[in-house]
Amino acid sequence: MQRPRDPDEAEQLLTLVGTAYDAAIDPELWPDAVAEVCRFLNCASGAVGAADLLRHDANFLIQWGYPPDAWQDYLDNYYYRNPTIPQSSRSRIGEIMTLAGLPNYPEIIGSEFFTDWVAPLGIVDVVQGTLDKTASSISLLTCARHKDVGLVGEAEIRRMRLIMPHFRRAVLIGKLLDMRALQAATFAEAIDGLATGVFLVSPLGEIVHANAAGQAVLDEGDPLKLVRGILVAADERVQSSLRKAFAAALEGDAAIEAGGIALPLLSPDGGRFVAHVLPLTSGARHAAGAYHSATAALFVREASIDLPAAINAAGQLYGLTPAEEKVLRAVIEVGGIAPVASLLGASHSTVKTHLEHLFEKTGTRRQAELVKLIAGLDSPARRSKSEQK
Repeated sequence: MQRPRDPDEAEQLLTLVGTAYDAAIDPELWPDAVAEVCRFLNCASGAVGAADLLRHDANFLIQWGYPPDAWQDYLDNYYYRNPTIPQSSRSRIGEIMTLAGLPNYPEIIGSEFFTDWVAPLGIVDVVQGTLDKTASSISLLTCARHKDVGLVGEAEIRRMRLIMPHFRRAVLIGKLLDMRALQAATFAEAIDGLATGVFLVSPLGEIVHANAAGQAVLDEGDPLKLVRGILVAADERVQSSLRKAFAAALEGDAAIEAGGIALPLLSPDGGRFVAHVLPLTSGARHAAGAYHSATAALFVREASIDLPAAINAAGQLYGLTPAEEKVLRAVIEVGGIAPVASLLGASHSTVKTHLEHLFEKTGTRRQAELVKLIAGLDSPARRSKSEQK
């Protein structure tokens, strides 16, 4: 592993590396990092960028030292004419190359790309390192030398080798953080689309995140409300259970069953809700909580069934006939063979036959089991009553 040759070089490198790692956290600092690299290599301009090798598309993250209009002209008109791209696409991660060191350098300096875009900027050479590479893309650190200082020498190549491992890590860290941010945004967007109220809470019951349906419950203040930032149930007995569940969730599945616990919620106006508490501190579920620093998820919904969605799901899952779906809906709504027969205008024997087929296809034995099974097929993304109006 190469090391700086003198204290001044070591100090410059330390400052440069620190800025690069800071830029991984705060992307607005990338211009400063590129500028420090250019000064370290005695270059006039530089860029950290990426290219899609399949679509032949440039996606430069940041540039420093190029006139803005010239850089835009490169992206719009000259990137596709750059004769160095084939060599860059064949490079290995960590490999360093210079423009003057390419076998076809004489051909390059005679190209339209060089004469029309490179030469007018006073650029005579480029030192470039490959930061990352996949089957379809490549990330590069590129710095350009002005004619006033001459071609890239061994000193600049050696310094580039000192820079590359740190810049590569900084770029990869930045990609990871971007992906985590994207995953967090996607996760939040997904739960916000649920009609079930979802609350991510701390061990004390503080709300870290509430989806749209959950916020609607809080706006109503029924059957849950927010008291000094703490989620509180209207029913004192349920509140005691909630408090214990939130605290226990910190210990993960050892304290709460992996499937969570279910609690009944009764609003002052008689509305019935069901709340499920699930720990977010174990297994793959930890990732969901990590995005929001939550230790438990609380799911709240009205104790009702969206029959059309549930019966449609059962029909597709168990291969029910239209007649069996009608009987199934009637069983859920009125129950009992006689009431169902009266509602549908069918004979008792016909209803009984359809019901037996339903039991056989769904693997249930009693009407109560059948209704419970269908309730479990209810869509969690159904619209709220206010949205249906």
